[in-house]
Amino acid sequence: MGALESLNEQDLEKTITIRGDQLTVMDAIIRQLAHYPYHIGQIVFIARQITGEKWQPLSIPRGASQQYNQQPGGKDPGIR
Repeated sequence: MGALESLNEQDLEKTITIRGDQLTVMDAIIRQLAHYPYHIGQIVFIARQITGEKWQPLSIPRGASQQYNQQPGGKDPGIR
C-alpha cells in the first residue's frame, strides 16, 4: 500500500511543517503536485537546448495552432 493510500480524511486535515511552512497534509500534497511541472519544464528546456533544430514539439507545432483548431474536434474554446 502506498503512502497516500494509507491516509484517511482526518489525516488530510493534520498540520505538517515543510521548510518552515505550516501546511495541512492536503495542501502539502497539492504543493508537491504543483511542483512537478516546474521540473518537467526544466527537463524540456534542457532537451530543447541539446537537440536544437531537431526538437520535436510535445504538442501542437509552432505556427500550426490555426490548422489544428480547424480540424474536426479542434480544441479552440472560441469554436463551438
